[in-house]
Parts: sequence; C-alpha cells; structure tokens
Amino acid sequence: MPTLALSVPPSPSLLDETLNVVARRYRVPANASGATLPASAATALVLAIEQARAAVARGDAPAPASRDAFIDALARMIREALGNESADPVFQAMLLRHRTAVIREYASLAAHAERDRRVIHATVNAIAHPAKQQRETSAPRREALARLHARASSEAWSELDDSVRRFLDSREIADEAPLRRALAQLLENPALRRLLRLEALASDQRVRHYQSLWARLGPRPGSSLAVARGLSAKQRGAAVEALATRALDVLARRLNDAEHAFATYRVVNSMRVPASIPASHERAKTEWDVVLLRQALGQAKTQAKTQAKTPDQTAAWDVCLLVEAKASADSATTDFPRLLRGLELLAHAGNDSVYPFRTQQGTVSLSGASLRALRTDDASLARTVLYCSDAPAETAPRLLSAASRMQLLSAAASLEFAGALADGRDADANDLEPVWHQLLTSPRWCAVLNQYATLHQVRELMVHAQDLQAAVDSAADDR
Repeated sequence: MPTLALSVPPSPSLLDETLNVVARRYRVPANASGATLPASAATALVLAIEQARAAVARGDAPAPASRDAFIDALARMIREALGNESADPVFQAMLLRHRTAVIREYASLAAHAERDRRVIHATVNAIAHPAKQQRETSAPRREALARLHARASSEAWSELDDSVRRFLDSREIADEAPLRRALAQLLENPALRRLLRLEALASDQRVRHYQSLWARLGPRPGSSLAVARGLSAKQRGAAVEALATRALDVLARRLNDAEHAFATYRVVNSMRVPASIPASHERAKTEWDVVLLRQALGQAKTQAKTQAKTPDQTAAWDVCLLVEAKASADSATTDFPRLLRGLELLAHAGNDSVYPFRTQQGTVSLSGASLRALRTDDASLARTVLYCSDAPAETAPRLLSAASRMQLLSAAASLEFAGALADGRDADANDLEPVWHQLLTSPRWCAVLNQYATLHQVRELMVHAQDLQAAVDSAADDR
C-alpha cells in the first residue's frame, strides 16, 4: 500500500522539463535597449519610459536625460500622428473631440447610447409588444401600436417621437388613461431625449467628419463585418486551444506513465471558476481555456476509503498548468491583467475546502490548498501559466502597446500641443512635461510606466502551439 509520502513525484518532473525546453519564439529582451528595432518615436518613448521605471524601482529620481528623451519622443509621435502620410485617424478624432464642443456632446451621448436604446426598447415593448397588439380590439389603436413598435425596432427616434405625439393627440385613446400615461412617460423619458439629440447631432458636418475618422479604424461595433471578424478571431482561438489541448493530452499520458506510482493527470477545457470562492470576480479571468490537473494517488485512495464513491468522483485535483489560447501575441498582453486578477481570485480559496469547477469534460473538484498556493510572481508564473498561440513571431515586435500609445496621445497636454500644431502656432515640446510628471506620480499611469516590463513578462510565458508539442516530445524522448 503506498503511503501519502509517496504522492510526491521525483524531481525534476517531466512537466518541469517540458516547460524548460519549450522554445520561446515570441520573447523580447529583458532590457528594452537590447531590442534591435528602428529608432522610431515609439521605440524612443519605450526606452525613456523603461529608464524611468528602472530608476523609480531603485528608489532614484529619473535622470534629466530620460525626461528630455521622453518629451522629444512624445512630440515626434504627436507630429507623426498629425502628418499627412502617417496620420492617425483615431488621434485626429480625439483632437477634434477635445477642441469641439458639439463633438464632445455627441461622443458623450454615443457612449451611453446602447444603454438608452435598451431602455426605450423595453419601454415600447411594455406599451406596444406584438402580443399586446393582437389583444387590441380597436383597429386604429392596433395600427398605432404597430407603428410605435416598428419605429423603435428600426431605431428611428424622431419618427417614434412623432408617432407617440400623434397617438396622444388622437381621439382613439381619449378615454384610455393608463395608455395615455404610459405614452406621456415615454415622451418624457430622458433616454429618448438623449437618443433624439444624438440623432440630430449625427447630421452635423463636424460630427460626420468625426465619424469618418473613427470609421477608418475598422467596422462599427455590432455591424455585420465586425461580427464576422469577431467570429473569425473566435475560430482561430478555438483552433489554438485545440492544438494546446492535444499537446497537453500527450503530456498527461506521459506523466501518467512516468509517475503512475505517485499520481494521475488529466486535461480539462473551459474551466469555469465557481462563485463560492470568496473574492471579487470583477475584471478577473473566470474561465481558463486548457488546464492540466494532477491527483495524488495517496489522496485518492484515502478519500475513496472514506466515501462510497469512485476515486474520480471524490478525490480533489490540483492545478498543475493553466494554458490560455490567443490568436495573437498582442492579445495576450491585453489579457494579462485579467489573468493576474484571475490567479489572485483562485488564491482566495479556502485551504481546507474543495471547489466544484464546471468544464467541458464535466464537473471536477479542485483542492482549495492547490488554488491557494497559486502566486503571481515571475517564478511562480513560469511554472504554472502559458499563453499559447499559432501566430508567427514578429520580426520587429511592437514595443509600445496600443493602449499605452493612446493614453500618451490622449493626455490633455498632448492634445493641447497637437492643437497648437494643427493651428499652425508655435508649439513648445516642453509643454508636454506634465505628461512626464503624470507618468511618474499618477496611479492611473502605472500600466504605461510598467508596460515594457509587462510585455517582457508576457512574452516569456508565450509559446507557439507547435513548439509546445515539440517540447512534450523532446522531454519524453530524453527520458
């Protein structure tokens, strides 16, 4: 009879060897100055920001040369974003919004338009849902209700407003107090007022220009093209997940062969975090694509003796490796904050608790102690997390993330500087110094200050699906 002491596998394990030998084709240098890229404004910004981050980490003040390099590079990037050949339509749109009150109003209304649409659709349905139309005995009232519903469905807000007013003025509902009250409340609904104003502003020439700039970025959210692109990205992600699953299935079988006296391994997909873990799930990863699990045989047999169920049903599993499938390297960097929060969420598990996780393979019980042991330091991440992709490695990876670039460009001082350039006025690059101070002191700018360190960390965790399979085969062959 094996004892619990035998549940610890020999070291190093096949899993450790696999993670050690897998190629990291997406890797970037630990030091930004080691990146062999053209001396663009974006690259210069990354170097200056990384110098500042390193100084702050040491407890030192950044060198004046770093400040000067940052301001010069930011000024160059703003000029490039306004240029004729390299013009950035998104930045131009942001500058228009910053300088034009009517566009600011339009953008503010547009930001809440989807919520307002839902409110009005629900309100109109409460008055004129097709089921209510069928129950209406008066033909004129039934036709009026149908018009209201059609106007709302087509999001013709001014026509809806006009139809409601006409309906209120008609003799058909003179004695219908509840209906009159509902129609009056619809007219006064702030959501409808905002949608009407948004519709009116959309015809303004300045707003149309603003919309055209945003349109160059890509299809409008919710459009058929946007949906098609989203579906394509989802399909690519699913394909990467299938490749990662295949590699981990092979690894699990070989681990079972190598450690059959100590533990058993399995792979699950789409592992969803239960609400019973006592921590906030907000903005945290709550579904993990591919997970390698381990069950100590001593634990399985002990639990099997104490409960009248099979070991698979009773024994808790431990998390060995969490794999996230991504269609691109950039999407992994964007995902990383959610992943860290997801690990922190799992680490709030009770040490003596067992948690049921739903997966594509059914519900599995995970040990709270295993979850609680998860950490987010570099060494722990390297042992427990992989990003997996099938995208080709870039010959010149983008060192300045799109999010950091837009935050730098959208800073108030950057927009004022850009406005002066657009007007043909003298623009002093030193006017950008407030952005430098925000970078060093504001919590809102922490992600920008640490963005290269984050990029390096993510790329260290990222592997190509083919390389993962090759590493599984290589580590097994070496044994």
